[in-house]
Amino acid sequence: MKLTLKLLLFVCSFLLIAGCTSDKKADAYAVVKIGDRAGYINKSGKIIINSQFDDANLFSEGFAAVSIGGEPGSIKGSFINGKWGFIDEKGSYVINPQFNYASSFADGLAAVNIGGKWGFIDKKGNVVIAPQFDYANSFREGLAAVSVGKEKYGFINKAGTFVIKPQFGYVESFSEGLAQVFVDKKWGFIDKTGNVVIAPQFDYTNPFKEGLAAVSIGGKRHIKDGVLFGTKWGFIDKKGNYVIKPQFDYACSFKDDVAVVSVGYIGAKFGFIDKKGTYIINPQFDNAYFFADGLAIVNIGGKWGFIDKAGAVVIKPQFDYANSFNEGLASVAKNGKWGFIDKRGIYIINPTFDDAGSFIK
Repeated sequence: MKLTLKLLLFVCSFLLIAGCTSDKKADAYAVVKIGDRAGYINKSGKIIINSQFDDANLFSEGFAAVSIGGEPGSIKGSFINGKWGFIDEKGSYVINPQFNYASSFADGLAAVNIGGKWGFIDKKGNVVIAPQFDYANSFREGLAAVSVGKEKYGFINKAGTFVIKPQFGYVESFSEGLAQVFVDKKWGFIDKTGNVVIAPQFDYTNPFKEGLAAVSIGGKRHIKDGVLFGTKWGFIDKKGNYVIKPQFDYACSFKDDVAVVSVGYIGAKFGFIDKKGTYIINPQFDNAYFFADGLAIVNIGGKWGFIDKAGAVVIKPQFDYANSFNEGLASVAKNGKWGFIDKRGIYIINPTFDDAGSFIK
């Protein structure tokens, strides 16, 4: 879990989104791997769907995207060239494996790749938006980010019609009514009509959460590889005004009025701030994630543990890897095996798996 800046950008966005996923089912499921095969367990540790898939996504809107028939990839335990389909919560196929790739269902539709092009299907497996895009993200807030041609990204509605024409170098999905767009090597924000509401001026951005967005400025581009360094992060409101001035070397989005920030590059230290920019937990950790279920993952000396909102260590750093608490349990790894602990740090599901994600209901 030693993360680069690009991975931190992804994690801060993805985990906040994934943490909000909610499905109406009686139990929460987690994806686990036994050997190189993925399956699903419940919170009792009972295998609900046998480990049989090359890869498996979380359940969303009652279905989960899974793949089979792939060839071993270059990364241990990974597969390539498999076919993706969808299963229900009993493990039965509701849409047979046939796609080159498939995203999870969102707003009743799923992005799928057929013959190198992306389109969308409904829950019966019917193609409702023909595969025509070079890239497609899931629908969020009624719109989906897609691209046609090189660096031409825009947004479509559920009829497949462009409501914001392809014109941006890159985009992220809408969050709280605004989307991040990349223009001439700078990031800004647009609204759902495509109007630029915050001009592209930032080196990097994270999505708006709880009314604020983490943004960075002042970076200088490395001559050889073009990578930005020296950028400083702060937070803006939806008018583009700074609420917390740029001062951090990295910043995640706010969640429950708290954000993870770091100071320093080599030997960076992570802490937590409130919406005034005041430290509620001083920078002292080698890495950290946001609070979930009242606890946050932190790294000290290469090991992961958990703290409470007072900054007190409640589960001492001892794990090689860890995921955030969700549904009262957290997946953790020691010596190559994953299990699940409760908030006391006691194993509820013994470490017997070769990989494990979080429980999502």
